[in-house]
Amino acid sequence: MNILLTAVLNELTTRSINFLIKNSFKPTAPDMEDRLRRILLRAQVIIDEAIGRQITNRGVLEQLDKLRDSMHHGYYILDTFIYQSQSEKETKGQVLSNTLSLSNVVNSLQGLCSSSRNTQISEQLQKSLDDLSSMIIDMEEIIVFLMSYPRLYRQPYSMHLLVGNCMFGRHMEMELVISFLLHTQPHAPKELEVLPIVGPGKVGKSTLVAHVCEDARVRNHFSEILFLHGHDLTGVDLAALKEGYVMEHQNPGSNSNKEGRRLLIVVDLVGTLTEDVWNRLYSASIQHAPSGSKIIITSRSDEIIKFGTTRTLSLKYLSHEAYWYFFKMLTFGSMDPEMHPRLARMAMEIARMMNGCFISANVVGCLLRDNIDFHFWYKVLAFLSGMIKKHISKFGVHPFDLLNGKKPTHLGRMFIPSEDFVLHYDYQRSSQDDVPKIRIQDVIYGSVKAEGTFEALGWRSRIPPYHSYVAVCEIRGLKTAGAKRKRPMKNGVTLY
Repeated sequence: MNILLTAVLNELTTRSINFLIKNSFKPTAPDMEDRLRRILLRAQVIIDEAIGRQITNRGVLEQLDKLRDSMHHGYYILDTFIYQSQSEKETKGQVLSNTLSLSNVVNSLQGLCSSSRNTQISEQLQKSLDDLSSMIIDMEEIIVFLMSYPRLYRQPYSMHLLVGNCMFGRHMEMELVISFLLHTQPHAPKELEVLPIVGPGKVGKSTLVAHVCEDARVRNHFSEILFLHGHDLTGVDLAALKEGYVMEHQNPGSNSNKEGRRLLIVVDLVGTLTEDVWNRLYSASIQHAPSGSKIIITSRSDEIIKFGTTRTLSLKYLSHEAYWYFFKMLTFGSMDPEMHPRLARMAMEIARMMNGCFISANVVGCLLRDNIDFHFWYKVLAFLSGMIKKHISKFGVHPFDLLNGKKPTHLGRMFIPSEDFVLHYDYQRSSQDDVPKIRIQDVIYGSVKAEGTFEALGWRSRIPPYHSYVAVCEIRGLKTAGAKRKRPMKNGVTLY
């Protein structure tokens, strides 16, 4: 009995001491902030090193992708903590109104008192720190193996010096597609391997394929790369297409040996593709394409999945945390956001409003970067907030969701509230085509005067496939009581 009592007392004493130590040395929020910064730096080094290497193992790519997502989440929580702390210092006599408070950024923190909010942010800091630390420890062996993968030839378009000049957040997807294209079977069957790539509008399907086709490994592997575009491929014949279409890529050096010739066919669908049309296209490809040739087919519809011979690659919009990381780098450029905390808080709120739209991030981000002025940023924030609330109230849907679906969207004008700016739809032009001189951001956020129906440049991409996005727009005068209805102008745009 004495032995048992002694053991129980020892156990209770040990637990009490551990409890006291745990509570006495509980890390403070600033301590966790510093530790999270260090672990985020380690994660950034690992990811940057991985991006510069040719990784073919799918499991390694998936783990790196999870690490990247955790890193984006960590930066998001860290920025939220920093900007929230700064906001609390300006509680009395603030410039921002309560409706634009950063507390709106994190839904889980809404409606909480200051102490509860701080506690929850501290808990999220600790959780993000624990998750990243555990993930990096689990990847120690993979980090060692990472050094054995060969380095990639770094081309200018893929340098990550400027986020706006690279394909953001698609490293794993790009390596998976390249791995599919470069994989060869010892006794390849006559049938061609097909990779379906599906995803919603403007998620980056064409951009991903363009970057893959620009890769030196892919260009050395395939003698020709043929792009097929269009709404309808009825009656298509590969032999006729090869005569009527210009090859996107030709590699004469690899064509000396006929058996070594390979053709990559990229089918970029705009509309639907029936099974009958697909069977004719596929049969023609088998008949005319050399052994080892492959097909990539992209579409918004999941119906193309049944045409694939390998696992479908599904693209999704960036997470909110990753989108904020992208938007922050794009907006501040070489500036340190922590040196401009009030601007950073507004940028975080603006990013939250844009529903992950890539084009909007580039348009608004560049607009803010070109106008580093607190009052202008505040006007943009207030305008976007009011426009989105009004649009959702009137039409029941977020305006950027309609933009992605190519449906008419009422955007309004920041400096001319008496006019309604309607974007009917947009379309793509190649980099060689002429584009309108007037820009959408100048009409929405500037003092440029426009009337009637006209075309405006939405965004000109600086990365492959270098598309220019042109929008068909209309300026409408808002109806007021007792005002005569204004006839629509037909003479295009008037600039002053």
